[in-house]
Amino acid sequence: MKLFLDTADIDQIRKYSFIIEGVTTNPSLIAKVNTEYSFEDLIQEISTIVQGPISAEIISLESGLMVEEAETIARISPNIVIKVPMTMEGLKATKRLSQMGIKTNVTLIFSANQALLAAHCGATYVSVFVGRLDDIGHNGMEVVKDTVEIFTRHNYPTQVITASIRNPLHVLAAAKVGSHVVTIPPSVIELMSKHNLTDTGLERFLQDWKKVKF
Repeated sequence: MKLFLDTADIDQIRKYSFIIEGVTTNPSLIAKVNTEYSFEDLIQEISTIVQGPISAEIISLESGLMVEEAETIARISPNIVIKVPMTMEGLKATKRLSQMGIKTNVTLIFSANQALLAAHCGATYVSVFVGRLDDIGHNGMEVVKDTVEIFTRHNYPTQVITASIRNPLHVLAAAKVGSHVVTIPPSVIELMSKHNLTDTGLERFLQDWKKVKF
């Protein structure tokens, strides 16, 4: 399973670049970043840090305009993946972009049926938003599990990205059900690295080491 970082914060991307294989951004994440970069320059800078896939989202709502926008963004770097919304117009654009050899990440997916349609249109990735499903009383990880099973059974090359991660348990559950990728906020990666027993164990080792004679 690959780990992507879900942020547009350059400093955070640099900090965790040795762990991650890719980055996912969206308009909301970019809007949160206090930066002097333009959108194009920001994506270009990320591509100098991370050699893997970098998802950049289009904002057009009509398929023809989506394709035009995607072509422009894809020129920024060869590892750009175009984030396309899960709509009928988005599916049309995904089909066309797939035929053009431009990689896509169909986003805002909340059901296995939506994921199936995206895969059928040639999506490179589908992003299942587990946290937002959990927020409304649904089991988001069941959608990931069902989607992975469907793609495996029918040999779809589309990869499942588990997105909208709220905590380390989401990451662990995604790994267990076979998600190809999990895109994780920096705060959750930090939590994954920590455990109280690790801290107390290290402190004890260091205290004991002071008693060793040289």
